[in-house]
Amino acid sequence: MFNIEQKEVINVPENVKNILKKEIGEAKVLDDDMDRLLYSYDATRIKMLPSVVVIPETEEEVRKVVSICYQEGIPVTPRGAGSGYTGGALPVRGGVLVSFEKMDRILEIDEENAVARVQPGVVTYRLQQEVEKRGLFYPPDPASYKFCTIGGNVAENAGGPRCVKYGVTREYVMELNTVIYNGEIIHTGRPTLKDVAGYDITRVLIGSEGTLGLFTEITLKLIPKPKASKTVKAIFSDIASVGKAVKDIFKAGISPSALEFMDKLAINAVEDFGHFGLPRDAEVLLLIEVDGHPKALEEEIVEVARICELNGASVEIAQTEKEAEKLWTARRSLSPAVSKLGRVKINEDIVFPRSYLPEALPQLREIGRKYNLKMVNFGHIGDGNVHANFMISGLDPDELERTEKAVEEVFDLALKYGGSITGEHGVGITKSLFMKKMFKPKEIEIMRGIKSVFDPEGLINPGKMGL
Repeated sequence: MFNIEQKEVINVPENVKNILKKEIGEAKVLDDDMDRLLYSYDATRIKMLPSVVVIPETEEEVRKVVSICYQEGIPVTPRGAGSGYTGGALPVRGGVLVSFEKMDRILEIDEENAVARVQPGVVTYRLQQEVEKRGLFYPPDPASYKFCTIGGNVAENAGGPRCVKYGVTREYVMELNTVIYNGEIIHTGRPTLKDVAGYDITRVLIGSEGTLGLFTEITLKLIPKPKASKTVKAIFSDIASVGKAVKDIFKAGISPSALEFMDKLAINAVEDFGHFGLPRDAEVLLLIEVDGHPKALEEEIVEVARICELNGASVEIAQTEKEAEKLWTARRSLSPAVSKLGRVKINEDIVFPRSYLPEALPQLREIGRKYNLKMVNFGHIGDGNVHANFMISGLDPDELERTEKAVEEVFDLALKYGGSITGEHGVGITKSLFMKKMFKPKEIEIMRGIKSVFDPEGLINPGKMGL
């Protein structure tokens, strides 16, 4: 699992490089060693070198790149910001890597119909800022939202803290322009709230991890910006009580806009990282945000606090926006903070049905103890999405073996309760071996059939998802 290397590498011949430079522009086709190295990593830190990097600026240029490469039998790998945790943007078979960094225009914000049309390289946070100036709201907010891109978000069906109430990226994608294997641009979806004509190909493309085609234009649904929000900080003495509190909040008819948890190791890592004033002696910390009309908020936040207290928590309601923002900044600092606990971070993002959280969370913690590993748990507990992190040196063969066994048990635990091996990060290359645990052979065969329709020669982002 941890010894993933490039094996079959396809280099781009000089004559094809020359064709690309002529068609796309010499400055946009990079093949020196330093450029190739810069685009050989993502957040996994696994290194896979492309033969050539192409940085297109238009849809027509993307179309030409795909058409040329497919005719020549050269793999094409799309890349957004390279912030993924499963190797989705790594050029497993070399070939051409297409970076969308210069296709970063917000093409239109249609306030009347509440939609935005964007190129795939638009940074998620930038879009959110622009639409909020107009009283609109784009909810998906992955941890990397300040630098990840919309194209990557669509490819991975990205989530984030707010998705417990508002849903993941798929709920907001209305139309896609996608370049497929023969260089043809297909348009799927409609900018309407209703459309039931034909198969929903847009949904097939969302979350396909760039294995079916390259997105060149995306239309997103927007919603009204919430008028206000309130945040509760709840401190628990045991993790099972956290799961029970989460269940009780939803049973009370409350839909938090975010519901996040951190265990003790995570809390202390964040405090070491940024000194946010979190209680270092807490076993588990829960952050709950509710949003909506100011009058309704007052009742809901008090009820949330009461439910947490009934489950044994010590509770504080943030009294100002500044206090609330400090708490959420602490939560968003988790990923870099936890990274300081070990040379290598193995970050799994399993999902449980919410009803099983009180039972499953203590078992999850026991896996780390069983294998004598530093295990940090945090995540979007409101939708059952838990980030189980093993912090290791990566240099000790025995430690690596124990970690591999622990990760497999983590996946087995999620599947035992009807959950998933990934809620946000996708499968990519790091989880591809576990697809057979989650899906029956016939189900994988159907997925491979879909892949072959969009990519008959297996050249579009090859080597991903075990397909």
